[in-house]
Amino acid sequence: MKEENIIKPNNKEVVIGTIAAVFIALGLLLYALYEPQRIDNAQKEQLSMDLRDAMVTFAKNCTLCHGMAGEGIGSNPPLNTPALRESDSSALTKTISRGLFKTAMPAWSKEDGGPLSDYQIGQLVRLIRFGDWQETKQVVAELGLTPLTPFAAVVDPKIIEELKRLEGGDVLAKGVTLFAEKCVACHGADGLGTALAPALNDPKVREKPVDDIKRTLLLGKPGTLMAGWENILSSEQSDALIRLIKEWDRVPAGSIPIPQSPIVVTKELLAKGEKLYAANCSQCHGPDGQGRGRRIPSLNVKGFLTKTNDAALEQIITLGVPETPMPAWGDRMTKEEIQSIVGFIRSWEPTAPEMAEPVRGGPRGRGGPP
Repeated sequence: MKEENIIKPNNKEVVIGTIAAVFIALGLLLYALYEPQRIDNAQKEQLSMDLRDAMVTFAKNCTLCHGMAGEGIGSNPPLNTPALRESDSSALTKTISRGLFKTAMPAWSKEDGGPLSDYQIGQLVRLIRFGDWQETKQVVAELGLTPLTPFAAVVDPKIIEELKRLEGGDVLAKGVTLFAEKCVACHGADGLGTALAPALNDPKVREKPVDDIKRTLLLGKPGTLMAGWENILSSEQSDALIRLIKEWDRVPAGSIPIPQSPIVVTKELLAKGEKLYAANCSQCHGPDGQGRGRRIPSLNVKGFLTKTNDAALEQIITLGVPETPMPAWGDRMTKEEIQSIVGFIRSWEPTAPEMAEPVRGGPRGRGGPP
């Protein structure tokens, strides 16, 4: 080939090419240096967004059972524990999606009849593993979704001191305190029972074997308000409650009062309660509160209204009754709305019949009783 046919690059082209190569190399170097940081920042930003969305989902769906900061309410377990933080994501996802058999934990996945998408459930899992529970508590409060907690009574400190002076009194005093904090709303003052739950301060109950009492306390009783307390009570606490049940005859009468929180009924509250009852409760309990047979009991009957105080009614509506058609309304209604329904139901008491006349036929819609 002749020399004149060979195209030689001039100095300008060489310089431009060299500069371009340097810039490309520099760009690749900067990419290698900063891309991992960019990805890390993007992941952190996405996690922050997911956690914020999860807090809102948690506030709307989970606080009633698990508390504002995942601390657990009543027999419902806490979520803000190191064990759950370190638990397997797939196990948490399965539990939230499908629920837990023979517990109050329902299935939340849309595939299993729940209201949440897989993505929302994944966000809740990230909240449990990586979230800030105090920030979650603040979000719940900002949304006005603070849950209504179970009702508790206060025991006179003098009675506690008297009990402690008895033989084995320290454990008995602890049992009385625990009962007043966690059990009195259903089992009544001094454990004498209510329309919600049977008496525990009963010679027949004291005669039962310790293992039988412990089994009911820890595992619950399906179809009643009695949920299992196995994941809530320490062994020391469960032993104290069992000691109280077995030795209740040693506790002075009047030691544990019923929590009193009567609803102050006004014309406005009564009117509001009537509308809410008609919209949410009458489909199951009937327009006049006469119920629909065994599955859905009458509310407008003398015996029920006489034995069930306002605090108990409020708790039933707020927390529901596990494994029955009665759902929890505390995550769908405000405290004021629930109390207005209680006030409306209470207004039936003066004219309530001795015997109910249940409405024939099943409920006309979904959503259940109040």
